[in-house]
Amino acid sequence: MSYYFGYLGIYYLKITYKLYVNLHALNHTLAIIIKFFIIRGSMNPTDYNFRVRDSILGIQFLFVAFGALVLVPILTGLDPNVALFTAGIGTLVFQFVNRGAIPPIFLASSFAFIAPISHGVKTWGIAATMSGLVAAGLMYIALSFLIRLKGDGFLHKLLPAVVVGPVIMSIGLILSPVAVFMAMGKTGDGAIQLVPFEQAIIISMIALFTTVFISLLGKGIFKLVPILGGIVIGYIVALFFGIVDFSSVAKASWFSIPSFTAPEFNWQAIIFILPIAIAPAIEHIGDMLAISNVTKQDYLKKPGLKNTLLGDGLATSVASLFGGPPNTTYSEVTGAVTVTKAYNPAIMTWAAIAAIVLAFVGKLGGLLATIPVPVMGGIMLLLFGIIASLGISTLTRANVDFSCPRNMVIVSMILVFSIGGMTFNFGGVPFSGIGLGAITGIVLNLILPEVKTEE
Repeated sequence: MSYYFGYLGIYYLKITYKLYVNLHALNHTLAIIIKFFIIRGSMNPTDYNFRVRDSILGIQFLFVAFGALVLVPILTGLDPNVALFTAGIGTLVFQFVNRGAIPPIFLASSFAFIAPISHGVKTWGIAATMSGLVAAGLMYIALSFLIRLKGDGFLHKLLPAVVVGPVIMSIGLILSPVAVFMAMGKTGDGAIQLVPFEQAIIISMIALFTTVFISLLGKGIFKLVPILGGIVIGYIVALFFGIVDFSSVAKASWFSIPSFTAPEFNWQAIIFILPIAIAPAIEHIGDMLAISNVTKQDYLKKPGLKNTLLGDGLATSVASLFGGPPNTTYSEVTGAVTVTKAYNPAIMTWAAIAAIVLAFVGKLGGLLATIPVPVMGGIMLLLFGIIASLGISTLTRANVDFSCPRNMVIVSMILVFSIGGMTFNFGGVPFSGIGLGAITGIVLNLILPEVKTEE
């Protein structure tokens, strides 16, 4: 019997040795796959680890981003379901580009493009506007390649705070009349009264102060969803006044293909929208710094700004190919990562998958279409003011010296050209708004001489 067990032992050793030799003979790709499934204990919290149990966290992070995500398409005339789909696809594209070291961030609708999208949809239609947004994504990509060639400092030299700050301020200030009109129950241009003023002002103010109080007094995860909280409470008040129309929900089916729109080439839309990509490009750097501080991983070194900006640009262009708003990194989700300490980037993959699945729920799009104008207007009063304040914050953090005439000239021209309605024609194509202000700032910053301050 002992001989029999000895023979089995020798046989087992032979089999084990052959298995060991065969494992070493596997190609590099298979070895990586084996390590991915077997070696778990050595993984860092920020390593990509796709697990089913993280799906709930992913849905929670999508919940945090949901209010802002759907607000942009609702305000600009795009399809919220398309925005959900493109947010999911954009996040997955970003993760693929940065697969060497994936930051745990979620990408969705950018507020910086609300004004140009609204103008573009009214002037040229959705398809033509999308061509301008594709070009904006390509600008991100071009900047990422310039960073590869010249380093990160190049971007700060081309787009210093004295240029970026007033551009961001212009975005918020240009949109402020739209917020005021909608808060009073009118259309965005103030031409038509949709809801009686007395009812609209009550609803909008309740939505506004709900958003404010949640952002100031909320605890934990609730502090991160002020927009969603404002929408919900404002919606309930609107139901009390009987101004919610559920016909869009009744007409919508449970399963529905989102209203995808392919871009149509339009030079006017491209020239109008392209320069606006400047502000979100700088915002991207701030978001990368924020998530680096939270996770204690320097994502500006690995994968590097050249790759994260490339991923953001591709995500924006891909979103526009489907008729969705441009993507940007969401600071709300970074806040949720801070609270939960869930640094695994695969959680954002689950958030992206959830967004894509929800995009095909037709009833959801129908429900979002029932949100009354005063509810949206009340929240926008705060949001657009915050955008303008962020521009001021950009200037103060960089210690921009306003006793310097050069800085005063740059900031003044950007604000007046952006907000005042100045228009230039290039080959018959009108150029105005935020884009004109941004280009004006860049040119002035490059050509105006530095002035030495007399002591």
